[in-house]
Amino acid sequence: MSFLIPRPGQVLSHSIEDYPEGIVLPVDKPYRWTSADVIRKLKWRAIRHFGKKNLKVGHAGTLDPLATGVLLVCIGDACKKAQMLQDHDKEYIAGIRFGATTPSYDLEKEVDRRFPFEHISADAVRAALPAFLGEQEQVAPLFSAKSVDGVRAYELARKLYRSGRLDELDAAAMDTLQRSRIVISELELLSFGEASAPAAAAPDGSASARINVADTSALGLPEARVRIACSKGTYIRAFARDLGEALGSGAHLSSLVRSRSGAFRVSDALSLDDALALFE
Repeated sequence: MSFLIPRPGQVLSHSIEDYPEGIVLPVDKPYRWTSADVIRKLKWRAIRHFGKKNLKVGHAGTLDPLATGVLLVCIGDACKKAQMLQDHDKEYIAGIRFGATTPSYDLEKEVDRRFPFEHISADAVRAALPAFLGEQEQVAPLFSAKSVDGVRAYELARKLYRSGRLDELDAAAMDTLQRSRIVISELELLSFGEASAPAAAAPDGSASARINVADTSALGLPEARVRIACSKGTYIRAFARDLGEALGSGAHLSSLVRSRSGAFRVSDALSLDDALALFE
């Protein structure tokens, strides 16, 4: 790969022609920022820096607003390689909270159902994980980027959710959501204990005000931290849902970090501030 991967503290030249293969920024996406928020911020800065209004800026695989971790931002001709970068395997560190579900299977929506959880232990979670290894069919969450008849599932789901009509999603749409083949290659239980409070928003107030964060930490629910290595297109919220069901309970995602995307690791990713500083 011959595109530029800038280092922290590096300052880019003011000519995009100096980077004929483009630029890829591995950014640690902030909590409660959408992927589009990050692209919008960096694109505005890059256009001003390079003096090119039609500069292409995009990403190689979206992250949910409540997730952090590696978001690959492609600039210039690197956008042509976005699909190739997106096709690489991913690794996530997921916080999975048992005993309750939400419509989105994360903390964007409030709890809609409670389930027994007293029987769930670290040993029980560890014993359930091997069944999820290998190639499998995964049903995407309704609140996802998957398309149903050309409409993003999250657009359809949020419209029906706001009007209290989620039950109107027809069988054909559900069948569309069931057509994802994925591979989970590694699963590791990192920790198990009582749930903690959700992370705070970015201190500069830049987090999207429209992104709700439900607080289920006061419910006394058990929480597992699981490392997941998987193929592209794997929905970790769906994995949390399915793990809860396998354990005879319900579950939702309480935190998510994309720790690796292909060869890019979160430990080497740029903070958003460091990424913006490249264009000074």
